Amino acid sequence: MNKKDITEIKRRLNPERNNLTVVRGCYVDSHGDILSRFDLSPYTMPTDEAERYLALFSKVLSGTLEKNLISVNFTSSDGEMPPEQKLLMALRDSALTDDEAVSLMFDKVIASHSSQENYLVLLMHDAYDVPSYSADGQRLEDGSDVFHYILMALCPVRLGKSALFYDGAEKGFHTHIPDMRVAAPTFGLMYPAFENRSANIHAGLYYQKDIKNPETDLTDALFAGAQAPVSPMEQQEAFGAILSDSLGSECSLGLLDAVHTHLRQRIADQKADKTAEPAKVTKRELEHVLAEAGVTDEGVQAFSEAYDDQLGEGVDLSPVNMIDPGKFSLKLPDISIRVTPDRAHLITAQMIDGVKYLLIRADEGVEVNGVNVVIE
Repeated sequence: MNKKDITEIKRRLNPERNNLTVVRGCYVDSHGDILSRFDLSPYTMPTDEAERYLALFSKVLSGTLEKNLISVNFTSSDGEMPPEQKLLMALRDSALTDDEAVSLMFDKVIASHSSQENYLVLLMHDAYDVPSYSADGQRLEDGSDVFHYILMALCPVRLGKSALFYDGAEKGFHTHIPDMRVAAPTFGLMYPAFENRSANIHAGLYYQKDIKNPETDLTDALFAGAQAPVSPMEQQEAFGAILSDSLGSECSLGLLDAVHTHLRQRIADQKADKTAEPAKVTKRELEHVLAEAGVTDEGVQAFSEAYDDQLGEGVDLSPVNMIDPGKFSLKLPDISIRVTPDRAHLITAQMIDGVKYLLIRADEGVEVNGVNVVIE
């Protein structure tokens, strides 16, 4: 799914546009015991309540592609769907009326999610009449296809903060006993994928709020039959280790600047084209960047071998996971320097009288603890 696909589905998640058929929920305590289950009909739900549920589901389609929103592709064995895909198909095809499939989904989440707080698992089904358009952009009245899909949201349930509230009857302020409140989802999924304005039953999408602590057990349980990509943090850590370990003395400040500049441009190109598929960087592309930056043939070969060893042959990386495009930082044992990425060229490395130095160009505007100073 590209950014435009996700935005089109996300726009449906409001009371006026959606064709929501049901919301099913399971409230679980921190020990994994089910406290309650419920089915909600959108036709009897108060408008403000429906808006709150839809807002939670909308969060599942938020964030950066390939970082918070990860695409997965199911692979079949001898033409047979993996059981994880069969479960998602049963949920989608039954519009969440298959009680056995719904219970199995709840059980999978509970068995795979470890939490020190209570949480809520929510499922919804929507039927979207996907409009078709003529070549001149006019909507075709009889050209719609129905896209059936489900969303799942896993939301922590937390005790609200105690505070003073005004009591009109007693005309005074009193401490209010805090309630249990549903927080924004930390994990979620969409099935099937919405690609080329239609369903791709062999693909799905999952959301993770905290990329530094991914729900590995949960994704393994729900997508064991899918080809899941290397996690964002693993990509970043592996790429950095491959560069430093394989290039050695060739891994210079100038080289890193060249690599970051290339990746930042790839990220910018991706943002500019909402219809483009999520950007991927191949090993061959990285080898070309290294060679252009002056790395020797031996260094490029060492990088290539280390890449295959640590990531695997044929594995492509997402530029948004390889670097932070808004950050270029240098760290010494006692000093940290952060530079606006497009100004990284103002820092150079030199050897003076046998001592290594980082030199920062400082023409004007130098401050020390907020005080303007002059460089003599």
